[in-house]
Amino acid sequence: MKDAKLRRLFGLLFLLCFLPLTVWAQSLAIKGVVYDSTGEPIIGASVLEKGTTNGIITDLDGNFSLQVKKGAVLVVSFIGYKTQEVVVNSVQSLKITLLEDAKALDEVVVIGYGTARRSDVTGSIASVQSDKLREVPATNITYALQSRIAGVDMSQTSSKPGANMQIRIRGTRSLNASNDPLVVLDGIPFMGNLSDINPNDIKSMDILKDASSTAIYGSRGANGVILITTFKGAEGSSAKVSYNGYFGIKDIFAKYPMMNGEEFVKLRKLAGKYTNGVDESDDVNTDWQDLLYKTGIVTSHDVGVAGGTKGGSYSFGAGYYRDEAVIPTQSYDRYSIRGSFDQGVGKYFRFGLSTNTNYNITQGSQIGIYNVLSASPISNPYNEDGSLKRTIQMPLDTQFLLTKSVIEGLDDSWINEAKALGTYNTLFAEVKTPWIEGLKYRINLGLNYRTSETGSYTGEGVNSTTADTPSTASITNTRTTNWAVEHLLSYDNTFADKHRVNVVAMFSAEQTVYHSSNIAAKDVPADYFQYYNLGRANGEITVNPDYQNYQKSGLMSWMGRAMYSYDDKYMLMATVRSDASSRLAKGHQWHTYPAISAGWNIKKEGFMNDVAVIDALKLRVGYGQTSNQAVDPYSTLGLLSTRPYNFGDAYATGYYVSKLPNPELGWEYSSTWNFGVDFSLFNGRLSGTMEYYIQKTSDLLLSVNMPSTSGVGSYMGNIGKTENKGIELTLNGIILNNYNGWTWEAGINLYANRNKLTELASKSERDVSNQWFVGSPIDVIYDYKKIGLWQEGDPYFDVLEPGERNLGMIKVEYTGEYDDTGKPVRAIGEADRQVISMEPNFQGGFNTRVAYKGFDLSVVGAFKNGGKLISSLYSSNGYLNMLSSRRGNVKVDYWTPENTDAKYPKPGGVMSGDNPKYGSTLGYFSASYMKIRTITLGYNFANSKWIKNLGVESLRAYVTVQNPFVFFSPYKDESGMDPETNSYGNENAAVALPDNLKRLLTIGTNTPSTRNYLFGVNLTF
Repeated sequence: MKDAKLRRLFGLLFLLCFLPLTVWAQSLAIKGVVYDSTGEPIIGASVLEKGTTNGIITDLDGNFSLQVKKGAVLVVSFIGYKTQEVVVNSVQSLKITLLEDAKALDEVVVIGYGTARRSDVTGSIASVQSDKLREVPATNITYALQSRIAGVDMSQTSSKPGANMQIRIRGTRSLNASNDPLVVLDGIPFMGNLSDINPNDIKSMDILKDASSTAIYGSRGANGVILITTFKGAEGSSAKVSYNGYFGIKDIFAKYPMMNGEEFVKLRKLAGKYTNGVDESDDVNTDWQDLLYKTGIVTSHDVGVAGGTKGGSYSFGAGYYRDEAVIPTQSYDRYSIRGSFDQGVGKYFRFGLSTNTNYNITQGSQIGIYNVLSASPISNPYNEDGSLKRTIQMPLDTQFLLTKSVIEGLDDSWINEAKALGTYNTLFAEVKTPWIEGLKYRINLGLNYRTSETGSYTGEGVNSTTADTPSTASITNTRTTNWAVEHLLSYDNTFADKHRVNVVAMFSAEQTVYHSSNIAAKDVPADYFQYYNLGRANGEITVNPDYQNYQKSGLMSWMGRAMYSYDDKYMLMATVRSDASSRLAKGHQWHTYPAISAGWNIKKEGFMNDVAVIDALKLRVGYGQTSNQAVDPYSTLGLLSTRPYNFGDAYATGYYVSKLPNPELGWEYSSTWNFGVDFSLFNGRLSGTMEYYIQKTSDLLLSVNMPSTSGVGSYMGNIGKTENKGIELTLNGIILNNYNGWTWEAGINLYANRNKLTELASKSERDVSNQWFVGSPIDVIYDYKKIGLWQEGDPYFDVLEPGERNLGMIKVEYTGEYDDTGKPVRAIGEADRQVISMEPNFQGGFNTRVAYKGFDLSVVGAFKNGGKLISSLYSSNGYLNMLSSRRGNVKVDYWTPENTDAKYPKPGGVMSGDNPKYGSTLGYFSASYMKIRTITLGYNFANSKWIKNLGVESLRAYVTVQNPFVFFSPYKDESGMDPETNSYGNENAAVALPDNLKRLLTIGTNTPSTRNYLFGVNLTF
């Protein structure tokens, strides 16, 4: 609807500037209204008496009045609609309906260094417009984009306010190099966080998925490209002021499912390991989560003004966003301002500027809920006088007491806040050549700056079992500066009405400088110092060399692209790009790679003329190469580390080689084949895309571990290969099209990716420390496979688990050999660990919108089938399912002699350390789910007379529920919780996975998922 209004307003402005409106005295007075196919009046439609210059344009209600000669023919037209001719025979009131022109409305998409009609695109490009993005109000545009595009997986890495998502376009390619896509903001590569961009500023997002599309961005586009276009004004239009805002409350989707007092007392008696601690009593039942959580709020306000001048346009705006979590003091605030202008000077010169600046504050990340969950429910938090205790003591553990009132009372003595300022600016100038039509030169200059300060302070005794524990503080500062310059020469022309040619040549260079520093101190004199003057600390002041960093890197590129289309039937695009990276070794810094793709619009062929059911049918095929240089600068030079040691009576600093240099370090390469078909059926009622791709990556940038005898830990090399292949399906349908005032649209996308590691260093088949296995996906679980619990009468118990006589313990799969009698030849051990894939069978999303008159109802959802989900809540590394009653325990169905069909082992059974033996297997669940992400009900007041009398162009009010329902999720069925991940593998667990397994996203003890209720308004006047 918004795009239609923009087309109408553009048409109105166009006609006001160029259409002669000479009113002649005629014999007939004609009145009428011009509508579109949905019954909405068309603003600015042209009504012209054929063969004359006598005409007028429709007003804001679609009305027109014109005097014409008897028998005249009215020509009614508007941009994007089929022109209609109406014969006038007598004085009458006309109602004219214009039908959309599919050819005129052919969507324009951003393809990188230019735009193209959707029908001319030969690569794999997906687009989402602002109206779709705004269906999901969010901190970060990735939350609105989640599950909307086939082949683009956006996974939650944290549920704290302001967190970013992990984005993977068509799977994971690299092992050590980055797998993150390139983000391009208004034509210039973006070096900030996506949370820095106000979602209300975004007009459209175009995702380039295959190599034939991304090759134009070279090595930076190796993992796909996300092109973000922000709102601009309309040339020659009057100023329009807009306001978009919402306010909402956040409630917990589900509490972590911990045992209550009665259940915990029963567990402790069955386990028989511990007796009550000093602060515990069997008649106490404390819900620690109820004492912690609060109601969260979220609010967003955005004001903008946009318009145009003669030959130019402008847009300015400001926004504020705040997100408060359900955990006290956790919040995210963002203040943003934006501006752009684009101005033509004469016939041949144009220049412009766009700027996006934001300041954000993230607070409360030091507050974790592990101690809240691990506190036993029979611990009494109150003293006899009703005041809260400082600590609680359980059988073996003493914990600092955390409640909402405690945390809020420590507001000035327990803080963690990150403040970041980013400004991203693009300037351009463009010159057309008067002697060659279609030839122009353009220069783009990007100037970007981002700085952040993260400070933390923990006062004396805070979050400690000892009241006089010295205070600690630290501060980290980072600064990133980036400039990029692009010189583009382009030629765009059409010959003989059938041959369309577009050629672009480019030279670009960019440089990025990053610097960070950190200082920490103990025993700060007073709380009001916090982290602002650590030099005054009475205790140790530390400047750890591992936390100081400086990096400088550059990239230089040449690029050429040619696009050719004949008669809208046959399309060809070829790209050649050459990059040089300062991050790689001398002699290996340059790499040149090609890409080519072709398309065939079959519907344009004569033999398809009689096939009325098909509106459009296009086949696409593309091949391209890209490369990746996303390793840390100076990786070719090796690394020295320091170590202090005694030298006589003093300390000295020694240096040693911790990473070997590699003078042969070069590019990581990927090649991709992409096959696609685009179609539209039944007069546009059903449209979609199907694609198949296969991508192979070689010379992987991989940190190779060295044997301990070498004295060096590792070196960075080009070793290994991976493969990704997959299918994607996108369908969009119009079920009802203004049927008695009803409109119903729906869409679905479905995709599956198969990833595998095909080669490792030295042709080895496995790297167990990194959990990489040739022939398996990059992300796997390497562990035992639980097949049940040992029961009375199970054969070979003594052989497989010698000396372990407890029934009800975890039974894992034996993978060894058997003797002639069928008896296992050995006990279960390390050899029985298995590679378990985490890949889902398929996943995707769906959306639907129903409208009646001014009302509209939209639903956005997502689904996943198969795969594995890791939950540290249930796994042994979470220490919340020990089944020994040492600490609070997650509520589970455990084995007893009377409950032998249970899923979880016997309390107090055979242990491995503090957990049940093979306890890690308890944390693996099916990752399947179907989720309704948002439900929005809105009302558009556009046709209300009182709105128009106030000078309001449009007004829409809506209510939204976010994250309302989850279905078909085994994890949700058991825990009641949201099945989406919320943590990296090396965080939010009592014993985190090693840092090299950070990539395995998990459900950890992070901020709880919430269900949000929003009320919002969109206003333009």
